[in-house]
Amino acid sequence: MRYFLIGFFTSLCSIAQISLKTIKLPSQLDETSGLEYIGENLLTLNDSGDKARLYVFTKEGDLIKNIRFYNLKNKDWEDLAADQDHYYIADIGNNYATRENLRIYILDRNLIPKGTIRIEYENQKNFSKETLNKYDAEALTVVGDNLVLFSKNRKTLQSEIYTFPKLEGNYALTPSGIINTEALITSADYCKVEDLMVLTGYDFEGNQYFYTIQNFNKNGTKNYDLKKYIIPVNSAQIEAVKIINKTEFWITSEGESNGEPRLFKLKLLH
Repeated sequence: MRYFLIGFFTSLCSIAQISLKTIKLPSQLDETSGLEYIGENLLTLNDSGDKARLYVFTKEGDLIKNIRFYNLKNKDWEDLAADQDHYYIADIGNNYATRENLRIYILDRNLIPKGTIRIEYENQKNFSKETLNKYDAEALTVVGDNLVLFSKNRKTLQSEIYTFPKLEGNYALTPSGIINTEALITSADYCKVEDLMVLTGYDFEGNQYFYTIQNFNKNGTKNYDLKKYIIPVNSAQIEAVKIINKTEFWITSEGESNGEPRLFKLKLLH
């Protein structure tokens, strides 16, 4: 099945300042790579270095429990999205463009698996190992009836946007738009009330970035308002984001070689 729109995003990015509150996370979350709410707490996952598990932890950084899935596989889990009825685990990491089994697991609100969405990139014909490729992605979120995926394009440092139904099935993806992030995008979240899309990413120099796109759904592929913020943090790779309100956000960072996983409360300074 094919599902796509046609369009191209063009815009200049502005650099502004933000503030951070830092909260240490337990070592079990060393590769935290997705973030969602579960009741009053937060839900995360680790990427390819872990088994198929989800973790529940408090906003103070205390681990409550982990949930092990024996009927799912963690090839390279990279993001976590949710709507009113379901969670979506994005097993979409594809560092070298070699995978032919990209998938998104659908779970109900009790974290019981309910199905699988299988995706492929329609334009990808070669699956030989390629370091600088455009067929990797780590950022997934829900917008209305669809899932929206942002690519991690190592060739151009832009990000292709792919839109497809949040229903079990097989989908061949082509871009609905491209944004000039000048970075590798690692996570996404969307707020329907504010019509706000947020992203995180990093460049090859190790700089960490936070992005906002106002009126994401309203403007569609015709126009958009992309703002780019430098995240003032060292020895980190930001891999997950969750909106609190239009100026505050949760983000998490993987533990680096001499560091530790962290939860940050990020606030925009206007």
